[in-house]
Amino acid sequence: MRKSLLRITFRQLQVFSAVCANLSYSRAAEEMALTQPAVSLQIRQLEELLGQPLFDYVGKKLYLTAAADALLKASEDIFARLESLDMQLADLQGALQGQLSLAVESSAKYFTPHLFAAFRRLHPEISLQLTVVNHAQAIKRLSVNRDDLLIMSQVPQDMALDFLPFLNNPIVAVARPDHPLAGETSLNLQALTGFPLLVREAGSGTRKACEEYCHQKRAHFAQSMELGSLESQREAVLAGLGLALLPRHAVSLEISSGHLLELPVTELPLYRSWCVVHPRGKRLSPIAQAFIDFIRSERALIDELAQRFSGTANPERLSQR
Repeated sequence: MRKSLLRITFRQLQVFSAVCANLSYSRAAEEMALTQPAVSLQIRQLEELLGQPLFDYVGKKLYLTAAADALLKASEDIFARLESLDMQLADLQGALQGQLSLAVESSAKYFTPHLFAAFRRLHPEISLQLTVVNHAQAIKRLSVNRDDLLIMSQVPQDMALDFLPFLNNPIVAVARPDHPLAGETSLNLQALTGFPLLVREAGSGTRKACEEYCHQKRAHFAQSMELGSLESQREAVLAGLGLALLPRHAVSLEISSGHLLELPVTELPLYRSWCVVHPRGKRLSPIAQAFIDFIRSERALIDELAQRFSGTANPERLSQR
């Protein structure tokens, strides 16, 4: 073995993996809480130790070299072995200990903390690293095996993935209570097209699902406004800028308090399923396997979560589980 390889640090491999996952120095810096020059320095030092370039720029796009592909594979093996060691040491202590690295699509961030809190009551020594992404970013993270598990809807069919559906994700039409359509008792999707539609950014799974569904129903909105997050989309509806198609659990509080109104559209809700996902053939850590087993076995809890975020459950009861 070349002696230079022995000088590679764990931190350098972490930064390198972040650049590979994001294909961007700036996004990797943001994820790692570093400056972009610090990320560039770590990569430059790695390239000096390897004696080969790791990335090529073609236009404004970043591509991995053959050396980067080899290093990424070795890095994943090193991280997996360290995680396995951590699990073995925890087993020797008689309890699951460590961290669950979980990425979720942005609409799932509302219920995921409640789901993990119930899981942690069974395994108090487990902590959570939660990363919130949009649908396009979720697919990219799956392709490079970035996380222990990922919670998403619309699981891609062209990737080798194992997934477990566990919770409905109803998408509904919402407006302010003083909207011209607020007094209607029954509407079709076409009736909404005369008003501005507030949509998420490109890459959002909710946007993709709604666009496909509206196209299928031949409901074409003449006016739309793009907003970069679910929160800004919701606030724009509250401000009276238009209608939105949103996951019900993201606006359940606003609907129950009367600040927003769920419009009675006959073709809605649009139902999708939240799934816990990982690459097929991946060797799961004991913590990741325990989390999947928990989701599979706790149907009563999942049902209560569904009721809570539709506004029909007692939140105190859920917090006591």
